[in-house]
Amino acid sequence: MGIFSKTCEYAIRAVFFIAHKTAGQSSRVGIKEIAGGIDSPEPFLAKILQDLSRKGIVQSTKGPNGGFYLDAASLLRPLSDIVEAVDGDDIFYGCGLGLKQCSEINPCPLHNEFKEIRNRIHHLLQDTKIGEFNDELITGILSLKK
Repeated sequence: MGIFSKTCEYAIRAVFFIAHKTAGQSSRVGIKEIAGGIDSPEPFLAKILQDLSRKGIVQSTKGPNGGFYLDAASLLRPLSDIVEAVDGDDIFYGCGLGLKQCSEINPCPLHNEFKEIRNRIHHLLQDTKIGEFNDELITGILSLKK
């Protein structure tokens, strides 16, 4: 089990897949190919990508040559944008035990240790750009399938 929701996991994998299939090209990739490329249920993935498209993280066009793609600006966006768009920012600011009243003044038993881990995850996702792994995906060094 990952640290992200299942929806967020599919979103990140789909965006990586779209990036590596369309970066630097004028091509688009369809929902069937994306779903197959990341082992995702197609209807579930379609909803996720529609939402990411509305939020400007991925781009899409309709029609016979339509599909999803990423423009140059999207390739430079941090992964934290995807996480926040899908799961919100609780992973970056929330309590490790899910307590609403947890704070610096009123910490839960895990507060200090979890805060450190949470901050490292936030920095990792802010410093990692969407298009960063294209070369490794193209050469097969990295994989998006389970």
